[in-house]
Amino acid sequence: MQFLILIHIDDALLDALPQGEFDKLMRGCFEHADQLQRDGVLLASQQLEAASTARAIRVRGGKTTVTDGPFAETKELLAGFNLIQAADIEQAEAIARTFPWAAVGCIEVRPVRDMGQVRDRVGAAPGALELAR
Repeated sequence: MQFLILIHIDDALLDALPQGEFDKLMRGCFEHADQLQRDGVLLASQQLEAASTARAIRVRGGKTTVTDGPFAETKELLAGFNLIQAADIEQAEAIARTFPWAAVGCIEVRPVRDMGQVRDRVGAAPGALELAR
């Protein structure tokens, strides 16, 4: 099974870290990600730019609106993600616990839906990604 590990960060807690602590956390994250990748667990990983650089697009009643970020009424904003392979949600949670970012935010573990199964269920033709496999 695949799981998306979403990294949510509280910028206030991040800004309050002692000098050099952020760099230490990032180095540890890279080392950890490299090991997970060598172990065949980590499939993809990416850090996002600040929420203030994002835009949200909505279409309501035929009208499109574009809003500059951030959009959520929350202290913790999405900062990055990791796509992992795990046997079940418990193993995915165990992997997520090894990420240091829970100290300055929240680590969310969410199962990834098998889009091939959804395509089959709704009668849609295979997509380019399924054909490439």
